[in-house]
Amino acid sequence: MRNLFAATACLAASLFTTGVPQAHAQAYPNKPIRFILPFPPGGGTDILGRIFAQQLSEQVGQPVVPENRGGAGGNVGMEYATRQAPDGYSIVICSPSLAISPNLYKKLSYKQEDLTPFGRVASIPNAFVVHPVVPARSVKELVALAKKNPDKLNFGTGGGGTSNDLAARYFIGENKLNILVVPHKGVNQATIALLGGQVDMVVVGVATSAPHVNAGKLRALATLTAKRTEAMPNVPSIVEAGFPWFQVDTWYVMAVPAGTPPAIISRLNTEFNKMLKMPAMLKKLDDRGAIAVTSTPEEAVQFVKKETATWAKVIKDANVDRL
Repeated sequence: MRNLFAATACLAASLFTTGVPQAHAQAYPNKPIRFILPFPPGGGTDILGRIFAQQLSEQVGQPVVPENRGGAGGNVGMEYATRQAPDGYSIVICSPSLAISPNLYKKLSYKQEDLTPFGRVASIPNAFVVHPVVPARSVKELVALAKKNPDKLNFGTGGGGTSNDLAARYFIGENKLNILVVPHKGVNQATIALLGGQVDMVVVGVATSAPHVNAGKLRALATLTAKRTEAMPNVPSIVEAGFPWFQVDTWYVMAVPAGTPPAIISRLNTEFNKMLKMPAMLKKLDDRGAIAVTSTPEEAVQFVKKETATWAKVIKDANVDRL
């Protein structure tokens, strides 16, 4: 009996010891999750981020709290994310600035490796739009107009370091144009300036620009995509327009501070892939001109590496000075 009791006690101890990590992993999350949005309210990052945060909260049964940390082309928010504990309770939605910043800024207060991508979530096609008073109805006509009238046109952007700002500079440089770049505090502000006639053109998401185009307040010259988009079926793609090298979309990748346990990364990836297959979620994204994208954590990491190399070439070819 003494030997049987001892064996039973050892078995119980073994089960308790091996069961603790599993129970701990299953307990995640057991408190609110901070959802960091690296851009001001109203833009694509903010809008999509809040949609994802609400759905994630419903799935995991814990509050997921959106927190805007805008500034410096997304760098303020991403740097803030890197300073959070790698425990799964701080996640950040990243845009192309994650791939742009290491190539553009001489000194960053964080490193790209300080964040670990765990999944792609969405992509928003961009449109090249102009104010109706601009006498150009195609991209080729716009280029001809700018060459005929140097320093007369201006290009509104979302600010230094943003993808639409670099896209503008890339377009101007490749076509050898004299167009003034006018940075704003966000692409929404640039679009408002375009609607008011303060700037002549902007590269902005189709979801933002389509209602204004349909109302005749703006004119879309092309979507910066390989094929036409459902949101703007009558607008030619940039390939059709004759500028296939100018394909630029706005992508979104979810990330956590480096060092976050693999089990938590896997759980978050599973939750996001799950939500991105829900018909209700797909409709919400479609209504905002976004396309749902899913991936494994490894695929997300490789995607960011590829995009980083692509933006390095754009910055070099556009002769953009490092900030």
